[in-house]
Amino acid sequence: MNKEENVATIDLERMVFYAYHGCFKEEQVVGNKFQVDITIRTDITAAMQSDSIKDALNYVNVYDAVKEEIYRTSHLLEHVTHRVVDRLLTDFPVILSVRAKVSKMNPPMGGQMKCVSMTLERKR
Repeated sequence: MNKEENVATIDLERMVFYAYHGCFKEEQVVGNKFQVDITIRTDITAAMQSDSIKDALNYVNVYDAVKEEIYRTSHLLEHVTHRVVDRLLTDFPVILSVRAKVSKMNPPMGGQMKCVSMTLERKR
């Protein structure tokens, strides 16, 4: 079996957090709901063969890392999204690439809007 055939995509979708990101003082006091979507590419050869969590990317640990970064306040979505991607690549060497989308729900734009999002993708 070709090793490339065992590269899989793992999605952690619609994780929701309440955090205090924003340039306006009010955003940093009142906060807002944020949705995070993560797409990870990783080699699953060992996990497929062993059926053991020790050989797999542990989704709980990925979620916890994302949560820690989301709860650290930033002014810009660019900054928080960059931190999430860097943290995942640093903490999980089995990740080949990661795509993070961070959405601020109901942003203070002066009109009705579902969200504003920032997406960042990096490969090793």
